[in-house]
Amino acid sequence: MNRIKEGYLIWVNIVPHIAKGARYTIGSRIENKFLDLLELAYVAYFTEKEKKAGKIADCILVLDTLKFLVSVAWEGKLISNKHCEDVSLKLEEAGKMFGGWKKNLNNPEKKNRDV
Repeated sequence: MNRIKEGYLIWVNIVPHIAKGARYTIGSRIENKFLDLLELAYVAYFTEKEKKAGKIADCILVLDTLKFLVSVAWEGKLISNKHCEDVSLKLEEAGKMFGGWKKNLNNPEKKNRDV
């Protein structure tokens, strides 16, 4: 969750530099997706084991949507290469976190194995 929060904090500092028209459309949409992802990740963390896989899948879907929206903002020249790179790095790290989390749920026998 820290990577998502770090990405959100980076985004909050980028938003004031986006053109006013885009700030209140795609800019706020990206911000809302970040907040949705933070909330979903928090809920997934505390969800009972039987329902956790579904919550993680929801997180991955929102994360992928967020990556797409950031790329659209970059392609539309609404954010700089540096801003896109900074946010994308945090999103990639979050994606690895969710992927590892999902993998551990799918292979419970590998967890806590003896050497």
